[in-house]
Amino acid sequence: MITKHQLTVDFPEFETKIHELKISDNHFKKLFDDYDTLDHEIYRIESNTEPASDDTLNTLRVERVHIKDEIYNYLNQK
Repeated sequence: MITKHQLTVDFPEFETKIHELKISDNHFKKLFDDYDTLDHEIYRIESNTEPASDDTLNTLRVERVHIKDEIYNYLNQK
């Protein structure tokens, strides 16, 4: 099943903090926006809305994981 990977679903314990940081922290907002853009692009490829090679899709997935890790670490530090 193809789904989007929303941060508030993946990190429900940080839902309030994610919302607050999106508003108050420019660095976090940029990370969040970058993650959301990548996730949307991956979703479009996986749902065959946008064509892409397997290599491109895998590269995007790896990049999404790196950003997600950075977000998780940031959330734990704040």
